[in-house]
Amino acid sequence: MNKVAILTDSNSGITQGQAAEWGVYSLPMPFYIDGTLYYEEIDLSQEQFYEKLTGGAEITTSMPLVGNLIDKWEELLEEYDEVVYIPMSSGLSSSCETAYMMAQDYDGRVQVVNNQRISVTQKLSVWEAKQMADAGKSAEEIKDFLEETKFDSSIYISLSTLEYLKKGGRLTPAVATIGSLLKIKPVLQIQGEKLDSFAKARTVKQCKQIMMEAIEKDMAQRFDDPTGENTIIAIAHSNNYEEALQFKEELLEKWPGHDIVIDPLSLSVSCHIGPGSLAVTASKRHEY
Repeated sequence: MNKVAILTDSNSGITQGQAAEWGVYSLPMPFYIDGTLYYEEIDLSQEQFYEKLTGGAEITTSMPLVGNLIDKWEELLEEYDEVVYIPMSSGLSSSCETAYMMAQDYDGRVQVVNNQRISVTQKLSVWEAKQMADAGKSAEEIKDFLEETKFDSSIYISLSTLEYLKKGGRLTPAVATIGSLLKIKPVLQIQGEKLDSFAKARTVKQCKQIMMEAIEKDMAQRFDDPTGENTIIAIAHSNNYEEALQFKEELLEKWPGHDIVIDPLSLSVSCHIGPGSLAVTASKRHEY
């Protein structure tokens, strides 16, 4: 049986400690802050990131450095027969396409997965990949499965501010100003390639209701699971843990018995939407 290594990046929210616990590998994502290079969790904590973000620092995201990625592949291929690499969604970064091109030099031993996920849904893909690897599946079989099931998941994100979308050029200053004056709270969706507008609300309570109705609809219509028994629910947030805890209780009232995890939202997403956001994800449960 081939030994298959599972590699992802920290956009999945998988820390170095959790990667070791799961028996997988995670590349720390690079960020440039006021021109200085930092690596997520290595020399840039969640707390430091938000301190710099709210302090007005110039922050830009970057895909994993090519040299770092190749070095990691080479290191893993000394111990494993094959590598499955699960980067963030191709619709949100060019890292997936770049990695796919680089993998062509490895005669199929490196399989790059483009299942268009990020944060807690990407984390779930890593978990699924590890279960399949432990069950004896090949790297190609794992890649095919993750890409075939890529739309079996959704993320809905409510924002507390429009400032960072405006700063990133996703909103015109005029629209952002009007939205702020009217206290509009947008709800965004990640389903497949893009971060898209989904709905608008005026209160946090309305945002939560919109997101809960959205995952309920996904369960019934997309996952053929109206009771939610075979749906995995998770919460993500950007420096908004107390609100996330409260939201978890509200979700459990509607769907009791679920093991709902709470994770920080990927810093690469938080960079563009700012602190105070709250997200919920729904993913179809698969058996291997």
